[in-house]
Amino acid sequence: MLNNLIKKIFKTPTEKAIHHESQFVAYNYKPLPVLLTRAEGVYAWDMEGKKYLDMMSAYSAVSFGHSNPRIVNVLIEQAKKLAMTSRAYHTDKLGPFMEKLCQVTGLDLALPMNTGAEAVETAIKAARQWGYMVKKIPENQAEIIVAEGNFHGRTTTIISFSTEPDYRKNFGPFTPGFKAVPFGDIDVIAKAITPNTCAVLFEPIQGEAGIKVPYDGFLRDLRKLCDDNNVLLIMDEVQSGLGRTGKMFAFQHENIMPDALILGKALGGGLLPVSALVGTKEVMGLFVPGSHGSTFGGNPLACAVGLEALTVMEEEDMVKNSATLGEYMLTQLRGMNSRLIREVRGKGLWIGVDFDPKYVSARTVCEKMMEKGVLSKETHETVVRFAPPLTITRAQIDEALTVVREVVRELEAAL
Repeated sequence: MLNNLIKKIFKTPTEKAIHHESQFVAYNYKPLPVLLTRAEGVYAWDMEGKKYLDMMSAYSAVSFGHSNPRIVNVLIEQAKKLAMTSRAYHTDKLGPFMEKLCQVTGLDLALPMNTGAEAVETAIKAARQWGYMVKKIPENQAEIIVAEGNFHGRTTTIISFSTEPDYRKNFGPFTPGFKAVPFGDIDVIAKAITPNTCAVLFEPIQGEAGIKVPYDGFLRDLRKLCDDNNVLLIMDEVQSGLGRTGKMFAFQHENIMPDALILGKALGGGLLPVSALVGTKEVMGLFVPGSHGSTFGGNPLACAVGLEALTVMEEEDMVKNSATLGEYMLTQLRGMNSRLIREVRGKGLWIGVDFDPKYVSARTVCEKMMEKGVLSKETHETVVRFAPPLTITRAQIDEALTVVREVVRELEAAL
């Protein structure tokens, strides 16, 4: 009888599996009702064999495509030799990976971590340390300026300077020492700076907020403002970095250099959590043994994968592909001319389509796209994000665009 009841309740194996998952996993995400079992390149398959075009690439973590063969091979070979030691000992992989990271960024020293949130926490400590030791801010008075609408992670300190109520509710008391200002408003940022300001911590493009791009010249203005006031400029490029916006790093669109750069997601090649804070000697040279650490940070397996990921990105010209195809996709989406769409924003292969909530929710759009074999995810209820693997082709982008147009037409017709 029980088996017959289960068959009546669950129409498909996917429904049964999702229900099983819900019995044991805390409800901190609201994923689309699809259950993936394998993926390759820009495609993924569910447990019933249906094929999907992945237009999210795990929030840029899979920029190299799912199971990139070169990176997978390096992972396997390194795992056979030496995967984990902790930083209690030197290994032959940390130095080459950190050297490559410094070369690619143009900065001096790097500190490896695991997740993007860990790297942000590292940046906060580095900024405060510089504030007290170099700028001579009075003890425990250092301030960091952040942007409204920011998303830097969900640790307790980071949500303390979030302006998203859902990220903060029931998690106080919050860590002091942060000021939130409007993103892209250089005049307000200038007024917020005090003698106790040690850093400005910004995403060059806000991802979770809906792919919000500041005005041209904003990063140059921000760099000058920080220079004029002896304040560090720290860029969080966990999502925007490593080719996502059509440059290796988004700050390069305006030819500036930050004092420190936060990286993650794609740095792990789509296989492992790998992150890092990279900065100038003036900032990073202040760390001493015991001032920061992580058991898994900089482990040999992660270093081997991260080094190969950076090498693959350069050798396979993925940044150029992002710039060229991103411009094409942006133009096509902006040309749709639908009353459902309020705005299309983005740079490179990082695009947000802002839907008018009077007509439709972004969640509905994503669900309709999923039914037609294209995966994306909404943010802030109105924006559908597109951030496919940087290995995607124009034909595959056209495949996604066809589905987007079909969904928009069908939703318009239903009004």
